[in-house]
Amino acid sequence: MDPRAADSNGALVHVGRQPIYDRSGDVFAYELLFRDTAHATEATARTAEATGRVIVSAFTEFGLEQLVGERACFINVTREFLVGALPVPFDPLQSVLEIVETVDVDDAVVEGVRDLVHRGFTIALDDFTLGAHERLLEFASYVKIDLLDADPAIVAAAMRRCRDHPHVQLIAERLEAEEHLQRAFDLGFAYFQGHVLGRPHVVSTVSLSPARINRLRLLVALTAPDVDFAEVVELITQDPALSFRLLQATNAAASGLKTRVSSIQDAAVLLGLNKVQHWVTLSLIGDLGEATEDQLATTMTRARACRAVAERLDVPADAAFTVGLLSGVAELTAQSSAELAGRLPLSPDVAQALAGGAGELGRILNVVREYEDGDPAGLAAILGADDAVRTYLGALRWSTDVVRSVDTATTRRAALPVAP
Repeated sequence: MDPRAADSNGALVHVGRQPIYDRSGDVFAYELLFRDTAHATEATARTAEATGRVIVSAFTEFGLEQLVGERACFINVTREFLVGALPVPFDPLQSVLEIVETVDVDDAVVEGVRDLVHRGFTIALDDFTLGAHERLLEFASYVKIDLLDADPAIVAAAMRRCRDHPHVQLIAERLEAEEHLQRAFDLGFAYFQGHVLGRPHVVSTVSLSPARINRLRLLVALTAPDVDFAEVVELITQDPALSFRLLQATNAAASGLKTRVSSIQDAAVLLGLNKVQHWVTLSLIGDLGEATEDQLATTMTRARACRAVAERLDVPADAAFTVGLLSGVAELTAQSSAELAGRLPLSPDVAQALAGGAGELGRILNVVREYEDGDPAGLAAILGADDAVRTYLGALRWSTDVVRSVDTATTRRAALPVAP
């Protein structure tokens, strides 16, 4: 996917990541910063909304491991998060809540910060100067002091005040040139941050909303070796749009029958598990990737071909179908199979096949994808040249029939009334 096109469609999310170094020159932590585009060089907002977007992106879209590894993660927070008007929606773990200098420190903020520390959160004070923010020093583990164009006397006074609290470690920020870095080192700062060491690097990924994540989980449930019909129905009922479409599809399929559908359970029973699997799978893939009919057919062909090859090799066919299906979904949503696998509750063999092509499932996926790309040797080595052609053409015919039948079922006007 072209990042510029993705930006315009709102399909990508962006987070700025700037390193913080220790005195040995090693990266100690990263500060995560709001960015509204992949090419932004600075934040366009430092609001609660901006903070919320960084938090959501870091913890749900990217995952902290991808962004910062095992290092500490500094995230700016505004007053709303400190006083409880907005929740801090993650565990303390490796995160550091950085209180920006624009926060007005009053009793409510002090009590809110006290509660956050009691809950295990680590606090940093950003752009610290003498004044109201001194009230928060007893709670802070890190204090950032701006050295760019700063009055040496003011910096010295701030450092002396911080050193009244032995637990506070000092971070020199906005180090723009080598002389700033040398000065900070000579003053005894423990950590260092600024453009002379590393500018914020914007990282981007495809946005998968909670609704999309739930739909991916439904995909996994639908392709499990032993499908739990009750679980599938429950997951569908949690998605209003899917529920509505399933009722529409049921009415179209049941045209002419003297029965009324009063629930998702009724609709699923009337259609039968096999049709529910086909219909919901196609609907989910289409929603996730905004795919065309041809793209849907390609993804389903891959999944079906993987299943057919697995059956010949006496490898679990349902697992192979899932691997083929999710690899196609990853391509439709412009992310890597490894990233997608990391978001879902997959068995180790399926996850490893998607992440690195490991195991028999990974081998099956690889030969099918090679066949798609015009290299039939791998598939022919397993099935024989003639069977390889027949197998793939059979998968293509099956997927085309499924896509067309689902499309027909969901676009025909329902002939059977749906009970409220």
